[in-house]
Amino acid sequence: MSAAHVRPPGAPGPADPIVLRATREFEAIGTRWRIDTAEPLAASTIAAVDDVIDRFDREWSRFRPDSVVAALARSGGAVDAPVDAAAMLGLSAEASGATGGAVNPLVGGALARRGYDAGSSLVDRGAEPAPPGWQQMLTWSDGRLALSEPATIDVGALGKGRLVDLVSVALREASIEPFVVDASGDLIVHGLAEGAAERVALEHPNDPSRAIGVWEVSRGALCASAVNRRAWTGHDGGGLHHVLDARTGEPVRTIVATWAVAGDAMTADAAATALFFDGGDAFAAAHDVEWVRMTSAGRVEWSRGCTAELFT
Repeated sequence: MSAAHVRPPGAPGPADPIVLRATREFEAIGTRWRIDTAEPLAASTIAAVDDVIDRFDREWSRFRPDSVVAALARSGGAVDAPVDAAAMLGLSAEASGATGGAVNPLVGGALARRGYDAGSSLVDRGAEPAPPGWQQMLTWSDGRLALSEPATIDVGALGKGRLVDLVSVALREASIEPFVVDASGDLIVHGLAEGAAERVALEHPNDPSRAIGVWEVSRGALCASAVNRRAWTGHDGGGLHHVLDARTGEPVRTIVATWAVAGDAMTADAAATALFFDGGDAFAAAHDVEWVRMTSAGRVEWSRGCTAELFT
């Protein structure tokens, strides 16, 4: 999903007195992670981060058969709600309302049908809309997460951002400061000295060697999404990718990349997804999110007051 690259640690930005000398890189939830800190992480902190990621994956992954999501997909019913359920599904409901249902946390079945399934088969079996009445099927209240019938929850619209936030919390609890957490385009910056910033290149979706601009992030989160990531060919020879319009099961064609900056990564991630659709700008405005997006025609759009430096 990444469409943004962070400068290497030790490469100073303007007025940047802090050098993040230590880097930990690892694979988790199917993507590449990088944590930059001033000093190497202690083994206890690494274990705490790993525990946070493993717990989230066991609850929300639609790619592993032992997850909470997989169990609900097989039989529906009700389970003890994961601690993140209210925050993630509540924000998903807002994004769904703002986009007229284009964002839908029950889009998992539609994604699997197009080939983005547990085995990453990339075999397209045709378009199928996600359930339109998802808020009647999927409920979360009184500590229970319930589905009235089997369906596949997919929190990809904001889940990686939520996990970045949770990793950030684990680092802060371990008194780590400053740090940058980057999960392949979803990143959060914490504790930089006044005047310091992380310079993030906004990768051109059609040419990874180019950037359409640079965004300096001194605190908070930047999340990016682009249709050139997780892309494959459909049964009719057309291009498919992971950003589907849940109302049709078809991939988005009008927007090719989005970037969003917010106080937390879950909100930025949700906005980056919503911005592929009509109403995404209203969702972003309601949550004080700055944003940039590129259309399939190559036009670059941005929010009022956006602080990104754009090469237009």
